[in-house]
Amino acid sequence: MPATIPVLPASFIRELSKYDQQTIAYEIASFFLKEDFSSSEIHDLVAHTVSFPVPLVQIHESVFSLELFHGPTLAFKDFGARFLSGLLSKFAETNDQETTVLVATSGDTGSAVAHGFYNVPGTRVVVLYPSGKVSELQEKQFTTLGGNIKALEVDGTFDDCQRLVKQAFADENLRRGLSLTSANSINIARLLPQSFYYLFGAAQAPRHLPLIFSVPSGNFGNLTAGVLAQRMGLPIHQFLAATNRNDVVPSYLKTGSYQPRPSLPTISNAMDVGNPSNFDRLVNLFGSWEDMTNKIKGYAYSDEETKQILLAIFEQHRYILDPHGAVGYLAVREYQRSNPSCTYIFLETAHPAKFKEVVEAQIGSIEIPSRLQELSDRQKKSIKIPAEYDVFRQWLA
Repeated sequence: MPATIPVLPASFIRELSKYDQQTIAYEIASFFLKEDFSSSEIHDLVAHTVSFPVPLVQIHESVFSLELFHGPTLAFKDFGARFLSGLLSKFAETNDQETTVLVATSGDTGSAVAHGFYNVPGTRVVVLYPSGKVSELQEKQFTTLGGNIKALEVDGTFDDCQRLVKQAFADENLRRGLSLTSANSINIARLLPQSFYYLFGAAQAPRHLPLIFSVPSGNFGNLTAGVLAQRMGLPIHQFLAATNRNDVVPSYLKTGSYQPRPSLPTISNAMDVGNPSNFDRLVNLFGSWEDMTNKIKGYAYSDEETKQILLAIFEQHRYILDPHGAVGYLAVREYQRSNPSCTYIFLETAHPAKFKEVVEAQIGSIEIPSRLQELSDRQKKSIKIPAEYDVFRQWLA
């Protein structure tokens, strides 16, 4: 966690709509980086990170989709991956030792990090992912690059992959021989740039009604980034934590009891997390269960409900949701029944084409972006390992 969270000037927050996205991102990034980087270096980093549009699309009345999938790998993880790779590239200029970047993925993190770090000098990227539990297009985005990108296909769940990464960081003997860093949201430099787009969304939204953000949630980094944006001064009235049947945090919000458990597979696979890393950060930020439940309402939905809303929104509004955005929309619909006079923004975290089989089964054929079509003929390069730390450690060392 940052030692302190800066509060942006009230005048800046009031006038957000006057600023472009790079200006907003620079204002936030400079608070955290100005002691270590020059103004021009921060500008360059922001330009590298926010180099694609982030449109707010009205679905109906006061409900909007914040589309975070217009970056290189068509997912919101591009923000964090590009920011982090820009930072580590700068550090690599003065570091004689190769940095090993570890990342556990349930889908989009792996592809964003792999592309963000591909051929970055002085880095080796090791992507751990659960065998058979990511979509084919997601898998090919990070297993077909080669070079400094190594993919480990783990016989287990995302939670197993995350556990292996955490064990590596706790292994003092391993750390003495390797320069390790993480590209998961356990790395604060991956998480901070995700706060940018909450301000991007607010800048484009009507400001006369209370602002509600619905956040599809798995590891809860995205929601934690939203809370950071709120602490920086963005007037977010309420967060909706929208999950699939991996409902550990919604259950906690209802009962006050946190009970991690093995994750269950769903069609919104990026949220298949049974022990979210960022739960500890949320506890740190709020301090108590009562404070957290005042600002975050938790919701969980089945695959069948997700499929039904995909079809309904397409038929009624001709808008194509991905399975994660669909879960976010479901939470909006439920909360809105008793709170109609608000502005609602749900995060569309990935392009629907990355979940082609699921989406097309509901609404029929969809257009596939060329950068995904190009993956069809590429050969996967991965190394299969059991979910055992000794095996992973030996390979890593």
